[in-house]
Amino acid sequence: MKHSTRRGFAAGAFALSAALLLAGCAGGGGTDSPDDADGGDTGELTEVKLQLQWLPQAQFAGYFAAVDQGFFEEEGLEVEIIPSGGDIVPQDALANGDVDFAIAWVPKVLGSIEAGANLTDIAQIFQRSGTLQVSWADSGIESVADFEGKRIGSWGFGNEWEIFAAMAAEGLDSTTVQIITQDFNMNAFLQGDIDAAQAMTYNEYAQLLETVNPETEELYQPEDFNVISYQDDTTGAMLQDAIWADTERLESDDAYAETAVKFLKAVVKGWAFARDNPEDAADITLGQGSGWGPSHELWMMNETNKLIWPSAGGIGIIDEAAWQQTVDGALAAVNETGAHLITEEPPATAWSNEYIQQALDELEEEGVDVTGEGFSPIDVELQEGGQ
Repeated sequence: MKHSTRRGFAAGAFALSAALLLAGCAGGGGTDSPDDADGGDTGELTEVKLQLQWLPQAQFAGYFAAVDQGFFEEEGLEVEIIPSGGDIVPQDALANGDVDFAIAWVPKVLGSIEAGANLTDIAQIFQRSGTLQVSWADSGIESVADFEGKRIGSWGFGNEWEIFAAMAAEGLDSTTVQIITQDFNMNAFLQGDIDAAQAMTYNEYAQLLETVNPETEELYQPEDFNVISYQDDTTGAMLQDAIWADTERLESDDAYAETAVKFLKAVVKGWAFARDNPEDAADITLGQGSGWGPSHELWMMNETNKLIWPSAGGIGIIDEAAWQQTVDGALAAVNETGAHLITEEPPATAWSNEYIQQALDELEEEGVDVTGEGFSPIDVELQEGGQ
């Protein structure tokens, strides 16, 4: 983190910066700790780098909203949001010191921690799993118990572990499964190359519902598919989008720890904005370079909100039972080659509610709704191709 006198940046400049970073960023060196996390009396902003795990889209709307609405600036921060797209592994960028915070799924980082990364989950933004396994209605695949011997689609990159955690919970033989590597679309499934395709509630499932069924010449309908939700239909659900910080810096650098709290406060306000203004939040992500059409983006915003809100303990609070279920699933999971994700419990430093709880306490004093108890999703009508 460094200090800057710049007070913000226009959306166009932000998008250009993100594009340049996506094209050429993996290095750039570590970030320096600030002398004073709140800018002291100089009026300067503390520069912070946030690494996303994918390209700009409503899955990350809260972070973009925090920039757009000035919430980071209110906390004395200037945040640079760095997309990935598969070329940057978020937890690696964080462990290498290239960024200050990163967004990544918990099981993926558990594997990195066992391999030597020293990282801490400081806010569990997604409280629920959004992963689905989708098959045709007449396929006979109605539960995880039907996976054995089937062609199961997955994107890889650690996204497959929820499949194997669910199979392990059912006592199934994962070596009987043929994992078919999917692109981040449903083409292989629609072409009949996959029996049960991986899909996120907020993305690939929508891609199916905005596709024309050649037999009816109308959009596919939910009844055309069997949908297995890892959250609702299995005991293999794993925690997903979390905010990760550098453990050693949290423990040794007071300025970094203070900045973490300020960062989380702004993020929470960003997600509260996205909850209360889903249409505006979807427009913000479109303006930051999302390649999806407007109805798809709004669907994604709505479904992402469902994974966050309501949050009884407050957005970002790590539920110990859900954490342990993720760890137990990661320990039990064995992939189609017989490999394990992790072989031992992660250290106690792998998660902490200290920083998010401080942020929530301060926000509640400011009158911010951090639980979304009254949250109600909107109705979104998908259009062909997500337009």
